[in-house]
Amino acid sequence: MGAGAAPRPVARRRGMDVGDLVFEWLCRGAGVIVLLLLGGIIVTLFIGALPAFREFGLGFLTSTQWNPVEGRENYGGAVAIFGTVMSAVLAICFAVPVAFGIAFFLTELAPDWLRRPVGTAIELLAAVPSIIYGMWGLFVVVPFVQMHIQLALGDYLVAIPLVGFLFESRFFAGTSLFTAAIVLAIMILPFIAATMRDVFLQVPPVFKESAYGLGATRWEVMKGVVLPYTRISVVGGIMLGLGRALGETMAVTFVIGNANRMPQSLFDPSTTIASIVAMEFPESLMGSMKQSALFALGFLLFVISFLVLAASRYLLRSRLKA
Repeated sequence: MGAGAAPRPVARRRGMDVGDLVFEWLCRGAGVIVLLLLGGIIVTLFIGALPAFREFGLGFLTSTQWNPVEGRENYGGAVAIFGTVMSAVLAICFAVPVAFGIAFFLTELAPDWLRRPVGTAIELLAAVPSIIYGMWGLFVVVPFVQMHIQLALGDYLVAIPLVGFLFESRFFAGTSLFTAAIVLAIMILPFIAATMRDVFLQVPPVFKESAYGLGATRWEVMKGVVLPYTRISVVGGIMLGLGRALGETMAVTFVIGNANRMPQSLFDPSTTIASIVAMEFPESLMGSMKQSALFALGFLLFVISFLVLAASRYLLRSRLKA
C-alpha cells in the first residue's frame, strides 16, 4: 500500500458475537422507530385535516373566519398562523439581547463565586412548568403591561414615526400579543442563555489572550473573536428557542386573549395554533368539520416548525462552508 493510499476498512468477523448482533439491530431499530413515529404523526395529522383542506382549499390559509355554527361552518387559519409566528418572532427579539447579556456577564464579567449561582438560577428557569409561567403572566405581567406600558406609555409609543400604529391601544385588558411575547421570551430565555454561555466557554483561551495582548477591549474580543468562533452554535441555540416558542400552549393561552380576529396592533388580543387547538379540540365532535380544521391547524404548525428547522440547518450549513 502506497503512502498516499487510504486505509482499507477492517473486514467484519464472520463469527460475530451474539451480543454485538443484538446491539447492532437494537440501534438500527431505534433509528427506524424515530422515522416511523415522525411519519405516523405526519400521516395522522394530514388524514385528519384532509376534509378541511378539501372543503376550504388554499383559502384556509388566508381566511380569518372561524364560525363553528352548524350549517354555516366556515374555518380559516390565518389568525392563528399570524399569532403563532408573530408572538414567537417577538419573543426571540426580546429574549436574544437579554440572553446575550447574561452569557457575556457569566463568561467575561462575573466573579468566580457568582458564576455558578447565577448559571444555576438560569437553568432552573427552564424547569418551571409552562402553566406556572401562564399563571404568573396572568396575575403579574398582564397588569404590568396594562398599567405601566399601555396606559402610561401608550401615547408616546403611538407618536413614534412609521411604527407608531403598532402600539395603538384598542383594548385595555392587558391580554395581548405583546404580553404573550413577553411571557414566551422569559420562557425561552434560559435555553438561549445557557447555550450561549456554554459555547462562549468553549473558545480557546489563547485566542482571547492574543486579542487582549494586542490591546483589544472585552467587547472587541467578544465581537471579533468569541462571536465569529461560536456563531454556528449561537444560531442553533436561537433556533432552539424559536422552536420552543412556536409550540408553546398553556402559557400563551393564559395571556394572549384568545380572540379569533386579526390583531391591528401589538396590544390587541389574538390567538395561536397551539392555544386554539388546546381550547377547542375537547369540544369538537368526532369526525366533524371543526375537528378536521383543528387537525389542519396542527398540520400547519408541524409544517411551520419544519420550515424553521430547515432554515436553521441551511443557515448553519452556509456558515460552515464560509
